[in-house]
Amino acid sequence: MTTPNSTLRAARMALLMSQDEFARALREVGQRAGTPNDASKRLVQRWESGQTTAPRPVYARALEAVTGMPIGSLGFQTATLARVSDDGHGGHDLEDSPIGIPAGSATVPQTAPAGNYSGVWLSTYEYVSSGRGNQVFTGKHYVVLLQHGNALSARSLPNGSLNPDSPLTLDLQLDGNTVTGTWTEQTAVNGYYQGARYFGALQMLAEPTGRRMAGKWVGFGREFDVNTGPWELRLQDASTDKATLARYNRPPEEQ
Repeated sequence: MTTPNSTLRAARMALLMSQDEFARALREVGQRAGTPNDASKRLVQRWESGQTTAPRPVYARALEAVTGMPIGSLGFQTATLARVSDDGHGGHDLEDSPIGIPAGSATVPQTAPAGNYSGVWLSTYEYVSSGRGNQVFTGKHYVVLLQHGNALSARSLPNGSLNPDSPLTLDLQLDGNTVTGTWTEQTAVNGYYQGARYFGALQMLAEPTGRRMAGKWVGFGREFDVNTGPWELRLQDASTDKATLARYNRPPEEQ
């Protein structure tokens, strides 16, 4: 039984690309880099459906270049199982293996999700900048959030950040109304943090309405000190069609 790669799908949709456009972008970046590939719509479908669970290196490099994300953050199961076999379709299929699977992980029950949280959400968090007199700043992103079972994957839209060129990704797990996972943000090269990549953990509670999640983030600062602050997600639109994504592909308004 395959598990769809909703993380990769969220990344593609956040780029406002169809599967065919995404495959074309992968071919073009490979050609420019001198490492051509044969990416196709069918291959993208295999990745997103979970039929192919680990891309070959030539595709991994192209995926990183197009999405701006490391391959380990794109939902592929490259590090969880040990036995890998070439599938002949642009990637590898992982065979069943207990290696690397946490004990009991397959049998630990989780509370079924109350509803579908897929849609466009406004992500808002606050942080203190020690280098700027401990001022409090706000980060805002319109993100595409996709749900598969208890897994939630989110990626900010290309122009959907309050701070330009600062893509945000969220990989979350839902257990009842508790949402737990990780966040990663690549800061703008020309911004105050000069392209630094920050990451950490996040835990929120989802309201019964299904329209808001709120909680706290934790992460490391520039001096490796542990920081924390509030984080909120508010549903803007339950649709993820191309017209809706295009409508939110803009910086959020400052309050």
